[in-house]
Amino acid sequence: MDRRVFLTAAVAVIAQAGFAARSFANVPEPYNWDAMPPTDSREAFIAWAVKNRAEDPKFLGERFDRFRVMVANKDVWDKRDMRAFLMVPREEFVLKQNLGRAYEHAFLDIGFGVTISGPHVVGRMTSTIDVKMGDKVLEVGTGSGYQSAYLANLTDKVWTIEIIKPLAERTRGVYDDLIKRGYTEYKSITSKNADGYYGWEEAGPFDKIIVTCGIDHIPPPLLQQLKPGGIMVIPVGPPGAQRLLKIIKEQAPDGTINVARSDIYNGRVVPFVPFTKLEGDAISGTHNK
Repeated sequence: MDRRVFLTAAVAVIAQAGFAARSFANVPEPYNWDAMPPTDSREAFIAWAVKNRAEDPKFLGERFDRFRVMVANKDVWDKRDMRAFLMVPREEFVLKQNLGRAYEHAFLDIGFGVTISGPHVVGRMTSTIDVKMGDKVLEVGTGSGYQSAYLANLTDKVWTIEIIKPLAERTRGVYDDLIKRGYTEYKSITSKNADGYYGWEEAGPFDKIIVTCGIDHIPPPLLQQLKPGGIMVIPVGPPGAQRLLKIIKEQAPDGTINVARSDIYNGRVVPFVPFTKLEGDAISGTHNK
């Protein structure tokens, strides 16, 4: 599927979704993988990001405040993940009516019956899969686009799948608009509208997989498309009562595959939207057994 969406269509979709009338500035400095925003001072971070990213000081302050809480809560612990969180303007991925809540702890409605996960959950899931530069990463459940934007600050190889066609189109339009404004890191995001249960076989195998919808089992196609030694994070459990599991695919010297599981929240329930399925071109039910 062509990753590009015609600009006129994207603008129309974005406007209908509550993203219209934003006037954020263009990024003045070319993207630099070595650029590291200050992490020890709110004022220094805001000054750096205004100069290098031309972002709104109000949102920058809120981003830094949330960052400090996430670090204290051990939701981000690696410098690369800290950098990735601070480089992503979450305000660009929420609906206009939720701009004032962009950096709150809770998830937010983005329409179509789905949500953008809270920053703490996104941070912990992303930190858990330990993305290295050059890793091929698959996200199942594009949603608002925030998670893939975060990943695009960790690697230059990101694939993402969204089952809801108008949401997939809207989010592709958000990416393309941001790329035009200088967020060139998002050029590394390849997206499509499809049923994510079956992964993206032609693009695989993947070093890391992150699933942002809940299911009662690990989809076999996703496990097959995960490289030996690869890591997946996925919410597994009954509807509304999933536990976030870290899955490591291990290969023994004789070629035997083993799967190691651990709970990244030590048993705490973390509800996610359901892992829905396509029948023909229509969404019908879920992939739960």
